[in-house]
Amino acid sequence: MTESNLKPGERMDDLQRNGYRIIQDQNRFCFGMDAVLLSGFARVKKGDHVLDLGTGTGIIPILLEAKTEGEHFIGLEIQPDSADMARRSVTLNGLQDKIDIVTGDIKEASNLFAASSFEVITTNPPYMIGQHGIANPDEAKAIARHEVLCTLEDILRESARLLKPGGHFFMVHRPFRLAEIICGMHDYGIEPKRMKMVHPFVDKEPNMVLIEGTRGGKSRMTVEKPLIVYKEPGVYSDEIYDVYGY
Repeated sequence: MTESNLKPGERMDDLQRNGYRIIQDQNRFCFGMDAVLLSGFARVKKGDHVLDLGTGTGIIPILLEAKTEGEHFIGLEIQPDSADMARRSVTLNGLQDKIDIVTGDIKEASNLFAASSFEVITTNPPYMIGQHGIANPDEAKAIARHEVLCTLEDILRESARLLKPGGHFFMVHRPFRLAEIICGMHDYGIEPKRMKMVHPFVDKEPNMVLIEGTRGGKSRMTVEKPLIVYKEPGVYSDEIYDVYGY
């Protein structure tokens, strides 16, 4: 596949990992740092089967395939255009035997896949609830950023059904919803086990939270040292360079 095969508005970006590239449409929704940080925070062991809920253009399965020894990865995406881009990116990178993209609704995920069939579930869900923030007038971007088609509860409920006992759940979200996240995980039997706050600068409050839970885990959580994105304006911290693989 070459750039001449791209659809109008699409571009091909280098992921700086294994020579992989990804197809994106800047008029819809392009992946951000949150997806990359989640791929660095998630722990996938050799032989694991991984499900990414709301995969968008497939960035998290592709990065996890590059970084880990997971056996197989599935990305679930409700928007057909995004799922199509994800499938073409999988083909572009020759990963058809390792990654499947499924078009479907997170709310119905447990009807699409067998119960207790994944060792790992990842998700970079819509952060905004109701009218919090300004809803993007572009439908595709609004769906990606606001809880238009699924809620945090939908994600936790379906994850609890699909994770194997002892399976691991990894999510990136916003700190202002942390109380809701922790309570919801606990209510659905996904015990919070590990958390890391992400700060844009060392003297700024966090704007992202990375959290891991275990299905049926015991009550004990580790709060890791914060991740600082920039050590000065325009200059990433060493940890960010490590995550990106530069």
